[in-house]
Amino acid sequence: MIVPAYIGVGSNAEPEGNIPRAMECLRENVEVTATSTFYRTRPLAGRLEQPAYLNGVWKVAAREDQGPRVIKEVLKDIESRLGRVRSADRYAQRTIDLDLLLYGIVVATEPDLRIPDPDIYIRPFVGIPLAELDPLLVLPDTGRSIQEVVRSFGAADMEPQEGFTLSLRRLLSSKEC
Repeated sequence: MIVPAYIGVGSNAEPEGNIPRAMECLRENVEVTATSTFYRTRPLAGRLEQPAYLNGVWKVAAREDQGPRVIKEVLKDIESRLGRVRSADRYAQRTIDLDLLLYGIVVATEPDLRIPDPDIYIRPFVGIPLAELDPLLVLPDTGRSIQEVVRSFGAADMEPQEGFTLSLRRLLSSKEC
């Protein structure tokens, strides 16, 4: 059985190289079936000294034996392979940030596993791309539609990166992993 899952993707350290590399690494483990538009966004927490982020969402088809914890481990491994170093600074610059946003209809509220990811409800650069990929999505923890969540954001300071998104979609459509 195949389980649809969604991965939040972000980078502000060489994102034009690190995001496609992350996709290639992820494709070694799961089928990436779609990519949202990617957006240029400002760093959080007023980090004006940092470069802007590129953020988007990927839809994947996970096998049933690849539960949420397995997918999270795959994402952590990819982050490590691409040079992500976690520190006490939650808003530090990063080569790649991969977050499991949703895994089928699973709801998990454990300290190290939160599904749906709470950022869906508060970060436009997570919710808007998710709504693009699945406009009829209903979030399993609250029963709210993704469209309702997106409407609650108001104006979002996000600049679509059409050329970059197109290059990711071409990579996705290539048969090579």
